[in-house]
Amino acid sequence: MDVKGKYLVTVILLVGTLSVGMCSNGWIMAHATFYGVNDSPASLGGACGYDNPFHAGFGAHTTALSGALFRSGESCGGCYQVRCDYRADPKWCLRGAAVTVTATNFCPSNNNNGWCNLPRHHFDMSSPAFFRIARRGNEGIVPVFYRRVGCKRRGGVRFTMRGQGNFNMVILSNVGSGGSVKAVAVRGSRGKTWLQMTRNWGANWQSSGDLRGQRLSFRVTLTDSKTMTFLNVVPSSWWFGQTFSSRGQFF
Repeated sequence: MDVKGKYLVTVILLVGTLSVGMCSNGWIMAHATFYGVNDSPASLGGACGYDNPFHAGFGAHTTALSGALFRSGESCGGCYQVRCDYRADPKWCLRGAAVTVTATNFCPSNNNNGWCNLPRHHFDMSSPAFFRIARRGNEGIVPVFYRRVGCKRRGGVRFTMRGQGNFNMVILSNVGSGGSVKAVAVRGSRGKTWLQMTRNWGANWQSSGDLRGQRLSFRVTLTDSKTMTFLNVVPSSWWFGQTFSSRGQFF
């Protein structure tokens, strides 16, 4: 490649970096709003399929992500550290404040150049999370920096059984480390092979085949490529609607 070609590639790379606001220290520029100010935080399950973020182990600090971050549900359960850009907005940002939020919802695009439209990076946060970094009285938009961080969870990974008959669906929650799930496989106690599951939507994974009356094991690969195996985590007496924990708890 000649000098001119190298220069062109460099310019393209720089433009691509600037379009998402990458900082030299690893933080990425974005914006944030909040939702659900009049709702109980327990009701803010969202597009990932978590009926109740407290039951899922996430608590009140949750967020909806714009399409550029949500990635068709691949980011569900992932953790982000967000801090308000005090230099850009000292009126509404709290100096030095940061909060870690879990992705549980999707902020859809609209036709009016909205903040959640591609390619923008945007967090529509629960009000308890938003007011950890911004002053009360602000009902608008604040500039923020964010970065992906590991998730710190307690009580083990939770497996909620859904579906009916031969249609098996499981939603995984309270996943530590990378938090977001890339692939899931299931194995019944009567079988010897792992059955690869497919993402149905959000954090819901599905498979075909009748697994009722069997102990179930799961092999879970996270988006950070870490793989975890949970042997016989679901007892043979399971039924749709029940939730089981890798720590042996039943919900």
